[in-house]
Amino acid sequence: MSDKTIIEGLEALRAAVGRKLGHSEWKTLTDADIARFAEATGDFQWIHVDRERCARESPFGVPVAHGYYTVSRIAGLFFEVLEVRGFSLVLNYGLNKVRFPAPLKSGARYRLALELKELKDLPKGVEALMIATIEIEGEPKPACVAEGLYRYMLA
Repeated sequence: MSDKTIIEGLEALRAAVGRKLGHSEWKTLTDADIARFAEATGDFQWIHVDRERCARESPFGVPVAHGYYTVSRIAGLFFEVLEVRGFSLVLNYGLNKVRFPAPLKSGARYRLALELKELKDLPKGVEALMIATIEIEGEPKPACVAEGLYRYMLA
C-alpha cells in the first residue's frame, strides 16, 4: 500500500523540488475501462476494442488502452499520490510534453509515479512542473511520461 505524500505550505513545496513524491496503488486495466473511454471519445479503433481481431492481427495480442486514456489517468490518480495544503486554489495548468513509450495492455497493472521537477514563482503563488509517469508492472518502459504543470495559488 502506498502512502500519500502530504506537503504543508509553500516552503515545504519548495523543499520538495527534485524529489520523487511517491506513487498510487496498482490498478488493473480492463476491457470495460477501454470500452468506456472509447464510448466517451468516439474512438473505436479496433486495436482498442476488438479482442478477437487483436488476437489475430495486433502485435500486442490483446486490446490496448488509448494513449489519451493513459494520460487521463494522471488526473484520476494524482490525489492518491499527493496532497498539498496551505493554498487557496490548485489548478491543473496543462502539459508541456507527453510520450507513450509502451502500450498499456488490457489486463496489465499500472500506477502513477510523481516527481516534482521545478517551481516557478508567480505573482500570487507558484507553478510546479511535475513529471508524471504511468508505470506498468513488470515492464521496463512506462505507458506514459508527461510533464504536468500545476499552479498553487495563495490567497
